[in-house]
Amino acid sequence: MTTVRGTTGLAGSRRAAVGAGAIFVALVALAGWSFARLARGEQPWNGDYTELGRFASWLVGSISEPQYYVVAPAGALLLIGGLVAHVAHRRSWRLQGFVQACGSGLWPWAAGSALASLLLGNVIWGWTLAQGSWQPLFVPLVSVAPAVVVLYGPGRRIALSAAVLGALLAPPASILAVEYGCRPLDLPPVVGATTGMWVGAAVAFWICGRLAWMPPAGAWREQEHAQPRAATDRADSVFWIPRRALADFSEAQFFGNEWASAALLAGAVVAHVIRSSSTSYGSGLFFAVLASQVITAVAGVLIWRKPWRLRGFYPTFVPVVSVAPATVLAFGGTVQSVLAGALAGALIAPPVAAAIAARLPKTFHPFVGNVASMSLCTALIVPALRLVPGFST
Repeated sequence: MTTVRGTTGLAGSRRAAVGAGAIFVALVALAGWSFARLARGEQPWNGDYTELGRFASWLVGSISEPQYYVVAPAGALLLIGGLVAHVAHRRSWRLQGFVQACGSGLWPWAAGSALASLLLGNVIWGWTLAQGSWQPLFVPLVSVAPAVVVLYGPGRRIALSAAVLGALLAPPASILAVEYGCRPLDLPPVVGATTGMWVGAAVAFWICGRLAWMPPAGAWREQEHAQPRAATDRADSVFWIPRRALADFSEAQFFGNEWASAALLAGAVVAHVIRSSSTSYGSGLFFAVLASQVITAVAGVLIWRKPWRLRGFYPTFVPVVSVAPATVLAFGGTVQSVLAGALAGALIAPPVAAAIAARLPKTFHPFVGNVASMSLCTALIVPALRLVPGFST
């Protein structure tokens, strides 16, 4: 029996290695294709479902939209980095970095469900782009789908349910919040996008609790084989601060890993060098956005290092994808907008997110508190800065 089990386990490991290798090759090809289309200077997808090439490029670019990069090469390289990080975790490599999917190790399920939800959401709601206006169609990727998987555990029914709920609920809520909230009140669009995320998630978690095939929330963690492994890092390490700050760049996609973040940033920088008008919504402010994100990531980790050490997680990533870049775009990338958005976000957004998350029902993933903090803090900080001398819109 021991021999049979050993042989079976070896065969399973080989199949997993072959599968990971095939996915890696496919993602590399996707990245090359993305760079090629970027160099040709193609126009963004406008909701025409017959243009499959532009639609595919739009989807891959949406993977990096939470960071305000919105370029397909960055999205493709993020997936490559995430795959490398997952393999490193499964094989217990010393340089594996932080464990993805909120430390659960469920990266394939979370990422797969998120990508399926992104595709389905764009198929259902892509027609809203027909009038030429921007819409937050990326929101299923970073909200309901991965959060449901992390909360309820692995499995096809769970992942599929999460993908469908995310596609049906998050985009319309975000579109309405942007159209009837942000535009009339002159608020950054991220306020509406993140509002739709937590509103859609609240409805989705309520529905999940009433679906007969969904297990109790968090029950999967009680199984011995499903306990997430702690990341091989210590908050008192010399390199912990830069590593954690780097990992925060991909936390919004439920990756939260240094390899994933480094790949994402590399893709964005190279894409900007190839075609500067392709990044950050064509604003020309990519490097100002990136500078604000670096400052807020490092400052947030420095300021909130003690809660990180005590709790094992603290939402220092929140301003990286909300307050800091939104402030830069709102005020044209001036030095004061870079610094003010970064520092104000680092000081205010993480504790607000933690406070909201701590008061949520156990059937809600804490990400609801994170995105609610993004909405609230951005809606308060950006208008407040308009009253400060030296800021202009």
